[in-house]
Amino acid sequence: MKSIVASILRAEESQSPEGYRWSLDPFLLVAFAGNTCKAPMMDLGCGRGIIQLLLAAGGAEQVDGIERQPLPVAAARKNLGRLPEPGRFRVVHGDLRLCRELFAAQSYRTVLANPPYRSPKSGRIAPDPERAGARHEMAGGLEDFIRAAAYLLKNNGHFCIVYLPERLAELLSLMQSCKIEPKRLRMVHSREGEGAKLVLVEGRRAARPGGLKVEAPLYVYDGDDYSAEVREIYAAFGLGQE
Repeated sequence: MKSIVASILRAEESQSPEGYRWSLDPFLLVAFAGNTCKAPMMDLGCGRGIIQLLLAAGGAEQVDGIERQPLPVAAARKNLGRLPEPGRFRVVHGDLRLCRELFAAQSYRTVLANPPYRSPKSGRIAPDPERAGARHEMAGGLEDFIRAAAYLLKNNGHFCIVYLPERLAELLSLMQSCKIEPKRLRMVHSREGEGAKLVLVEGRRAARPGGLKVEAPLYVYDGDDYSAEVREIYAAFGLGQE
């Protein structure tokens, strides 16, 4: 399975310059989620299905995704259709803000999210709709993702998200207001001695308050090369240093 997923990922990376390409972020998210991922799972804003593919490489039994834009939906279905058991990986074409109309409440044990990080007022918006939607909150912001997760998760189910550290206070506050208690946090730095670039957070729905564990930081680079940990993450999905 890993070799199949790796070939799909390489094909995605060699696609046309237009549109969105996979980055390190979903790899870090799935590696962070690790053994907490229990089926059935949901990827909110699944794009081209990269997180579903990575979970498949790890042996996931059932992973659904929801995506608003038609082109990524078509790409995700094509990518996931190349897997040996594609029926285990469904992509729903829809708006996660309307998930109450599309899914039953408390129907997932794990929800993952790699949402767009920035508001439409922050930075330059890419002219390509797919790339713009991956980077900016063009149709739904952080609160919409967390509300969707809270609706979809079973009690004590796990929510894992990768986001910007400068919005960490907002993220944790929204999680708690939606009854998802933060339980684990890890900062991601480009290099040792530099400020954090990303934050990984895991929460559990309707869990007892408190008990947040802050893990050791993750460093992406060691000098000019990927760190040993990042190389191990790529290798776990059948990829070398990309």
